[in-house]
Amino acid sequence: MPDFLQLPHLFAAAGAAVETTQKGLDWITPTTFLLFTGLVGLITWIITHKDNLKTNEGYFLAGRSLTFPFIAGSLLLTNLSTEQMVGLNGDAFTYGLSVMAWEVVAVVALVAMALFFLPRFLKSGIATVPQFLELRFDRATGSIANLIFLAAYMVILLPIVLYTGAQGLISILDLRTMTGMSDLPLLYVIVIAIGVIGSIYALFGGLRTVAVSDLLNGIGLLTGGFMIVYFALKVAGDGQGLIAGFQNVKNYEPQMFNSLGGAQQAVPFTTLFSGVLLINVFYWCTNQQIIQRTLGASSLAEGQKGVLLTGLLKLLGPLYLVLPGLVAYYLHQKGVLTVGFKPNSSVIDSSLAYGSLVRHVLPPVLTGFFAAVMVGAILSSFNSALNSTCTLFSLGLYREYIRPQASDPEVVSSGKWFGLLIAIVSVGIAPLLYKVDSIFSYLQRMNGIYFIPLLAVVLVGIVSKRVPAAAAKWALLGGAFLIAFCYFVPPFDLVVKAMNEYIFLGLVFMYLLIFMFIYGEIAPRKDEYVQFDAKVVDLTPWKHARLAGAALLLVVLAIYMIFADSSVLK
Repeated sequence: MPDFLQLPHLFAAAGAAVETTQKGLDWITPTTFLLFTGLVGLITWIITHKDNLKTNEGYFLAGRSLTFPFIAGSLLLTNLSTEQMVGLNGDAFTYGLSVMAWEVVAVVALVAMALFFLPRFLKSGIATVPQFLELRFDRATGSIANLIFLAAYMVILLPIVLYTGAQGLISILDLRTMTGMSDLPLLYVIVIAIGVIGSIYALFGGLRTVAVSDLLNGIGLLTGGFMIVYFALKVAGDGQGLIAGFQNVKNYEPQMFNSLGGAQQAVPFTTLFSGVLLINVFYWCTNQQIIQRTLGASSLAEGQKGVLLTGLLKLLGPLYLVLPGLVAYYLHQKGVLTVGFKPNSSVIDSSLAYGSLVRHVLPPVLTGFFAAVMVGAILSSFNSALNSTCTLFSLGLYREYIRPQASDPEVVSSGKWFGLLIAIVSVGIAPLLYKVDSIFSYLQRMNGIYFIPLLAVVLVGIVSKRVPAAAAKWALLGGAFLIAFCYFVPPFDLVVKAMNEYIFLGLVFMYLLIFMFIYGEIAPRKDEYVQFDAKVVDLTPWKHARLAGAALLLVVLAIYMIFADSSVLK
């Protein structure tokens, strides 16, 4: 599930997730936190300190040396974060199992990435999505896409990762009590600390350092996530075991275990085939922050194995991203667990559900470990986005427009300096989000403005040979304008809300496809586009890729069928 779709009101909730049950902090929490964090840094340095970071491929694409475990680990952790763990479990507390769509539908997108998108990207030898658009259409189209990505990462993604990460860390380690500082000064200090640490990984280590640290933290975060499930089900089982705990939760309100969402739920079933699917396809197949590690694959086979392994791991996502929320609902209804209210309201704040559950079930000795892996997730999101920002600037703007004759070391250096500048700007913006209640829903909408046009243009670029560059430019700019106009201008905003935002995005996507294909029929490019093999990696596909992809899709279908109750759709 895309992180941006679970950006919460909520990182105070992440703090509640791991507050010690003892009053104040003892030495156990900070010690285990520092030990695990230091261990990840040490192992990452041992593995990567001899890497060649002076060339473009070495720095931006890990020398095209990534094998499938590092690809899968980095993909998973870049996606998986505390926002997701808290936010999706909070939605499960309110709406039930149907919110698993964000995890399960992602598997469909990952299969599409492995079998359809990745072979074409690797054949072109690209380092960024805008480079593909430049090869397929023209230089201006690639530059427009480049600027869109840079603006989104600089103004939206990086500041919000820093802000929510800082809020989470402050609460996780109870830093207000430890330092005695007030909220805003403490926020500035932690934002700077996260920015500095994340920048060290991203700017001085390159993509391979990011991928290795992601893999290590990913192992820790998965361990922590399943650890919470284990302790939560033990509590729900009243001493009768994990299976008894699961049965108690499932039998208490069976409708909460319906995989199909009704019209009034967070993810109605009908949206699975429109906006929800499209957003997942954009996120897993064309979002630079995510797919950059697949572009660094040592071969197509390794890339496909890494992407499909990520799909397999995503099938486990509901166990630690949805089930704890359902357990929290059960324990809350039984009076065992107390979940707090929204400020100045009698309405339960579901974003506090995961935090309340973890505080209730987690032994204090494990608090520091859990805090460390959550911080690893925060850093992963930040350093991955920053590394992608450097890549987009250096290869898409610096080498193309500022210094076309620059050597590889100069291009790499420009990325580091630009990344440092962006990190400083993001650190400055992040604390400004303090106490802005509507920032998260606003950022969700801002992301939707460019996701759909970019996906439409990339897809048409792959499947068509005659659609010209002019059609792509109109789709990129016109699509973004259309979505923004309908989002924010009355009465169109009310129409979008009435039809459901995800269905609206699906309709815009179809409109953009039709527009570009018609344009291509009326004014086609003079010569058919022919994709040339850049011969940067071995393009022999993994022999089991199709079989593995089909198996994953069958499991997705089976999950929905097992837990489906179609009465909610009537």
